[in-house]
Amino acid sequence: MKRRHLMQSIGLGSVTATAAACAPKPSGGPPVAADLPRIQWRAIASWPKALDTIFGGLVSICDRVKELSDGRFIITPHTAGEIVGALEVMDAVQLGAAECGHSASYYYLGKHRGLAFGTSVPFGLTAQQQNAWLYAGGGLTALQAIYRSFNIINFPAGNTGTQMGGWFKREIQTLSDLQGLKMRIPGLGGEVMSRLGVNVQVLPGSEVFLALDRGIIDAAEWVGPYDDAKLGLNRAARFYYYPGWWEPGSTLDFFVNLEAWNRLPKAYQQIIQLAAQEANYAMLSEYEALNAAGLKTLIASGTQLRSYSTEILKQAKTETEALFADLAQRDANFKAIYEPWKTFQQAVIGWNSTNEWVFAEAVKP
Repeated sequence: MKRRHLMQSIGLGSVTATAAACAPKPSGGPPVAADLPRIQWRAIASWPKALDTIFGGLVSICDRVKELSDGRFIITPHTAGEIVGALEVMDAVQLGAAECGHSASYYYLGKHRGLAFGTSVPFGLTAQQQNAWLYAGGGLTALQAIYRSFNIINFPAGNTGTQMGGWFKREIQTLSDLQGLKMRIPGLGGEVMSRLGVNVQVLPGSEVFLALDRGIIDAAEWVGPYDDAKLGLNRAARFYYYPGWWEPGSTLDFFVNLEAWNRLPKAYQQIIQLAAQEANYAMLSEYEALNAAGLKTLIASGTQLRSYSTEILKQAKTETEALFADLAQRDANFKAIYEPWKTFQQAVIGWNSTNEWVFAEAVKP
């Protein structure tokens, strides 16, 4: 995107400081002083409004910022395509054409391969493991160092949980069934699928149904039962595969232009951080509940649930490890985040396999 085009089409948010009567301290957050400025920002998203849970994550941030600032800091959310395209959010925020946005970092691998870890990578971390890495394992610090080079500060702001493995017009049983298959799948998961012979496509959520329904693509992955049904993917394809091995715990990010961030009073910075963290945990909780019910509804309506074969999963893992090794050898930036991430992953898997996963197997129906 061109900077001039962005600045003309979007414009800058207004910041006005006004004298005001004493503002009460909102409960549940940092204090807001009476002399803090009144600020208005725009937030752009990669999601259509119809996806109420994922776009709702951005809405919840905006609502919480308004509440905790006693109405002095207003962020207006905008859906994908309303101001910029779904895959242009980081560019717009980077240029300062929009103050903030809500997106997935792996949409922007062309800028930095390490951004894949901000969302999810194949055979990576589950949602809780991802949160542990981000908040307690150095992950957020590493990602924020990357984003600073793009004039952005980021905060985790939503997680979809372990995703499903996509919708297919025909059954996929062996590796040979993947050869030449046209599939919508982004990120490093798409690169692994490409290594398996898939013709990978990257499409925003608003375009997936039509492409699948009209046969432009043969398969597509999005998130999980609730959102997939919202997009109507079950009407375009019959076979629903699991697990989504390329996205075991996908984090979404709240981007803030770094210059705009630095101009904020510290109290407002704290409010944004709190609102993003609340959205991060709340979205995961919503998806876990909604997807549990959504899967039952899909099966009852005729969806055919299928598991990826051991052959496909084994080769996908092999290709993932080969891809990571190749990237680490060729790209020092990727290696710098990958190696400590790998150390963390091995440690947390060792712990979870001792407690949580054994318990899950014991209570499985």
